[in-house]
Amino acid sequence: MRVRLKADGRIVELRDGQEFPVQPFPIQPFPIQPLPIQPAASAAPAEASSLAVRDLRRRACLTQMEFAAKLGVPVETIRNWEQGKRAPRGPARALLAVIAHAPETVFQALAKA
Repeated sequence: MRVRLKADGRIVELRDGQEFPVQPFPIQPFPIQPLPIQPAASAAPAEASSLAVRDLRRRACLTQMEFAAKLGVPVETIRNWEQGKRAPRGPARALLAVIAHAPETVFQALAKA
């Protein structure tokens, strides 16, 4: 179906070079459903992750800048992890897990790389 909006606001259907009025159809409003409230427990992993990163860095006796330099990431990344704005993902999460068990070994290996 091809339609055209006329200057007076009417909508007409174009068929065989002629214009035919379009019958308006009632608009059904969408039912409004409240969004489900997320339980507070869903926020806990990000918070726990940020505390874990801060704890790892402090146990290694490093500043944010030193920790970032050893990991080869921007200091903003460390700040975002520690403040809970972002969470480490993928390889960074794996690296942090290894650092938790053998920090000196990881830092020595990263220094050689």
